[in-house]
Order: sequence, then C-alpha cells, then structure tokens
Amino acid sequence: MAADSNHPGNGPCKPASPKQASARSREAAGSNETLDGKTEVLQGAAPSFSQEDADAMRLALKQAEEAKALGEVPVGAVVLDETGKIIGTGFNRTITGHDPTGHAEIVALRQAAQALGNYRLPQASLYVTLEPCAMCVGAILHARLDRVVYGAADPKTGACHSVLNVPAIAQLNHQTRFESGLLAQECGDLLRDFFRDRRKSGRLRES
Repeated sequence: MAADSNHPGNGPCKPASPKQASARSREAAGSNETLDGKTEVLQGAAPSFSQEDADAMRLALKQAEEAKALGEVPVGAVVLDETGKIIGTGFNRTITGHDPTGHAEIVALRQAAQALGNYRLPQASLYVTLEPCAMCVGAILHARLDRVVYGAADPKTGACHSVLNVPAIAQLNHQTRFESGLLAQECGDLLRDFFRDRRKSGRLRES
C-alpha cells in the first residue's frame, strides 16, 4: 500500500508471471483513470469473489473512510482468521502518527498478531483497498499470511504486480496468495476523489 499516492481458492497457487499479473491487475481495476487522475485504457472484469470476501472488503472501505476523515490517504485493511472472525483492522496513519510504516496493512497486522499472541498468522487473510507496497508485502510474507485480497491496483508503488511482482519471486520461503480486483471501482474512486480534492485545494503532497 502506498502511503500517498489475485481469485479465491483453498490452497496456494503458482504466482502469475509479471506480464500476466500486470495485465490482470489492469483489467481488474475496471477504470479508465489511474489513481492520480491520468487516463489509462483498462478493459475486462474483476474475478468472482464470495460474499464473505465482499463483506470483508466493505469493512476495509470503512476503515479507509476513517483515514480520509483524518486527512490521511484513504486506505483501509482488515484481517480475518480461518473462521472469518475479524482479528485486526487498520487504516493509513502515517501523517497523524508521524510514522512512515503506518500503512493500513501494517496497522492491521500488528493488531491481529497481538490478538493471537503470535507474529505468525498462517491461516489468516488480509483484505486491503489498495495494492500493497514492497514494505507491506514484506510484512505479509514474514507473517506467513495465507491470502491477501486487494481492491485497486497502485500504478506508482504496487508490489504485487503493478510496479514490482514480489509474490512471483520463487526463492522466497513462503508463498502467500495475492488476489486482485475486489470492489476495485469503489476502492479506486475513494482514492481518486481524495487526490482530486487535494489538487483542487492545493494541498497535494509528494508521494
């Protein structure tokens, strides 16, 4: 997840190649506008997700709204355990917390780890409204998460296949499933509106 600025299954799957993953990410976004407002022709539809997935992403969107209310970039995240219970939530708080690591995913992972009393979360799933950045993907892999579902692709710092494709690195000792495009339009619109308002007010900061 950038501070400013893959489909469900029951077991690990082989990560897509960078070329395939990048194309799928663009298709899943379902918009002809990138997060910073630049025009980009995107086609295709997001993959099919369960109702539980959609409910979890809507909770992540509520977290993103919390960030927006504080003037933070609106990104939210939710962590569920293997039973579907919420064990962690988080939203961007890099500005208010004076913390460069205060991304939504990191905040939610810390809460989940505390809830379980373990820094490993091997059966947990993370839902986040924006494609994770390299820092957050690293934390996700260290936590041994089973699955990550994100909404909008991040064409500037996305590390799941937009800019980097960290999950495709075969040498990594853990393979988390990354799935994209869930409620991508809603997640992307929230970010685009935020940056559009910031530009109009002249308060857009460098990412």
